[in-house]
Amino acid sequence: MRTSQRQNKGMRTRLGCLSHKSDSCSDFTAILPDKPNRALKRLSTEEATRWAESFDVLLSHKYGVAAFRAFLKTEFSEENLEFWLACEEFKKTRSTAKLVTKAHRIFEEFVDVQAPREVNIDFQTREATRKNMQEPSLTCFDQAQGKVHSLMEKDSYPRFLRSKMYLDLLSQSQRRLS
Repeated sequence: MRTSQRQNKGMRTRLGCLSHKSDSCSDFTAILPDKPNRALKRLSTEEATRWAESFDVLLSHKYGVAAFRAFLKTEFSEENLEFWLACEEFKKTRSTAKLVTKAHRIFEEFVDVQAPREVNIDFQTREATRKNMQEPSLTCFDQAQGKVHSLMEKDSYPRFLRSKMYLDLLSQSQRRLS
């Protein structure tokens, strides 16, 4: 029953993404953390341009994360970013009881084989993470998170910087200045 529920949830996620498949700035504005028009007015050309300096600069900016998430949705790979963000949030956990619960939730959602939003990691990393789950700690996902970060940085991030979505966003922010 549990596997069936996971598959149904995964299918709903994928079907939901189909209706949003596009590589345009309008998709980005639909999911901004603030109201889209206000957020776009707050986003400076300098900030959006800095996202191209490095992947970590992009990840350190809330609108950068929102834009990258929108782009990943068009590629059906937003689980990578969601996993990375879940790991970052997990590292802030202070309660031991919550740590174990959160670790198992992240593992079941992203790392386990056939997880609803399974990330693309190698067998050795998956098994090392599985072993870490025997005694979860704040570092139990570090290896898997590093692999996913590297994958996004080398694969998705360069495509994001060349995407119509990002180029449109830069263009819109520059037009506001003129």
